[in-house]
Amino acid sequence: MELKVVTFVLNDQVFGVDIMKVESIVEPEKIRPIPESSDFIEGVMNLRGKIIPVVNLKKKFKMPDIRSEKAKPKIIVADVKSTLAGFLVDDVSEVITITEREMEEVPRNVGGIGKNYILGLAKVKGDILVILNIEEVLSSDEKVELERIKNSV
Repeated sequence: MELKVVTFVLNDQVFGVDIMKVESIVEPEKIRPIPESSDFIEGVMNLRGKIIPVVNLKKKFKMPDIRSEKAKPKIIVADVKSTLAGFLVDDVSEVITITEREMEEVPRNVGGIGKNYILGLAKVKGDILVILNIEEVLSSDEKVELERIKNSV
């Protein structure tokens, strides 16, 4: 089994997501904030006539907001259980193929809510790639909030 993943960077950490879940990768443009939304929701953007909620993955993962001079922020637009959502990242690197041999399961002693949305780990170019299940990054309540935001605009 092989998995094609789009790799992206948050701070200095490399993540990947199944390319089959990615609709497009776009430059961040006008993102309109939505009052009283969760702190990790940057707002909404207009993508080819569709209103797309935008999630800041650093805030969602409670990571410090460190801006590298080399960062070229992008929004990965993905299909999250039949709803399009944008995920703001520092940079998108490349598309790579991960073989079953290269992928390892998340160690059992890794706790926290994150274990629910981490598909696995892979060693790539001397670094550890965290492969995310993008459909599970958001809780069911957060998905409802995105849907509510999308429908209220």
